[in-house]
Amino acid sequence: MVCVPIMVEDAPSALLDASLAQAKGADIIEYRVDLLFEQRDEESLEERMSRVLDLVKESPLPCIVTCRPHWEGGEYHGDDDERISLYEALGTSEHPPAYIDVELATYTRSANIRQKVNLAVDHPKQKRQVSTRLILSSHDFEGRHADLTRRIIAMNEEPACSVVKIAYRARSIRDNLELFEILRDRQKPTIALGMGEFGTMSRILAPKFGGLLTFASLRSESTTAPGQPTIDELLNLYRFRSIKSSTKVYGIIGWPITQSMSPLVHNAGFEAIGWDGVYVPMLVEGSYESFKATVLSLIDFKELHLEGASVTIPHKRHLVDTFPIDDDFSNCTPIKNSANTLCFEFDEYEYAGVHARDRFNPHPENTDSLAIASILNSELGSVQGKSIQIYGAGGVARGAVLSVLSSGANIIITNRNEENAAAIVEEFSSDTTPFPMTKIRYIPLSKSSKSMCDVFINCTPVGMTGGPDPDGLSIPIPDMPPLPPETVFFDTVYNPIETPMLKAAKERGYRTIDGAQMFVKQAEAQFELWTGQSAPDGLFDTLVRKKLSENEPE
Repeated sequence: MVCVPIMVEDAPSALLDASLAQAKGADIIEYRVDLLFEQRDEESLEERMSRVLDLVKESPLPCIVTCRPHWEGGEYHGDDDERISLYEALGTSEHPPAYIDVELATYTRSANIRQKVNLAVDHPKQKRQVSTRLILSSHDFEGRHADLTRRIIAMNEEPACSVVKIAYRARSIRDNLELFEILRDRQKPTIALGMGEFGTMSRILAPKFGGLLTFASLRSESTTAPGQPTIDELLNLYRFRSIKSSTKVYGIIGWPITQSMSPLVHNAGFEAIGWDGVYVPMLVEGSYESFKATVLSLIDFKELHLEGASVTIPHKRHLVDTFPIDDDFSNCTPIKNSANTLCFEFDEYEYAGVHARDRFNPHPENTDSLAIASILNSELGSVQGKSIQIYGAGGVARGAVLSVLSSGANIIITNRNEENAAAIVEEFSSDTTPFPMTKIRYIPLSKSSKSMCDVFINCTPVGMTGGPDPDGLSIPIPDMPPLPPETVFFDTVYNPIETPMLKAAKERGYRTIDGAQMFVKQAEAQFELWTGQSAPDGLFDTLVRKKLSENEPE
């Protein structure tokens, strides 16, 4: 189920939000009544309970009622006995909620509390009919519970508990794997979610492992726990309703990845061709050790069915280091010290009438270089004999070099860090590189404005929305001498579509190639590597340009 939590300050606004959640596709509402139940002036307990009872009575969807105390991350600071009395009144009312959520720590505090809660919920020893069920929950906003297993056992052994709920702050995306194990090994209906940006995967993939429900906020600004996707994102972007145990998992691995449009295009592509797959964010801290440990853990967790990943800054080098390749450029996609796509080989067969698919041989690919080569060949016909100046010395710059290595072009590398640029020059001009026709050299940034090249390619994040210098000029076009109008300026930054550098180039009448073209081409190549099918014609480009135009300031 998809549950939309609503922090209730007043009943009319909460009911409007509940109706909107229903219209958007929610199955159930969680009313967080922490603030609604707080005492105002000289109100009696009965008056405060009446507010909550009326809210539940008017709810357009089945609901969970939660009054979370401040000591477990909630907003309720009132008397605990009165809160328990509220639960008792809810369960015995004419219009009870589907569930009440009580913290394990509260429930086990005293026999009196347990007795009152048990009167309010469906219980094996209950002689009268009670439709409200008990969710026993435990939350840790700092990290994994030190006694997590003990808590899960205690909830499962409690006869009154209908649903076990565990939520804690994920410290890395590897924590999601333990949450999936909790769901897989459940004895009762279970909710197991990771909070924070590392836990988003647990929320999206809950149905794959049999979770009872996941939480999605009505709006991005109204989340009740860190890391909650919105209901629109969950149902439309991640196609939550189509996720099942067999669903293949793909993702984008990087740090950061908030601005990426890869989930948008790949999930839409899967839907268009009927592919049983979902593409999710996989945030991995920037060190090689974190990358290697995370990726190997995801691959080893067989039930996850990880079948591919996009790899972005700062992990493109880490991908090659984790899965080394022969350094002879013999494969159809040349890779050297940088790649952006994790692929697998598959063995598909029928066994006892059932289709089986075995995954093996994880290996890197570089669709950046494929995309750049395709675009340059389309724009120029051939780059043989052309001079190409590349700004940057990271993974995208390596992809640009790789794309023209066998063409006989003259390459100039320009970068703020001379040591990094010199490393690329040495790497691609060594005696072991089997492309002697291509010449590659370095010039410092201070002298780059004097260049007279045929193609200029920006492979730095300068000019990128949310980047280190969004208003910066990646290539010093105003300081350059007049160039022929057929000179090409190519920006690999795709957000915004028209970067400051491309704007300056257009104003001077030069030819331009925006980063959206490259993003789409490399994403289409990834899609084909993973599915064996071509991306739907024009779909990725349409989605990317529509999304970017929505983000542009008016």
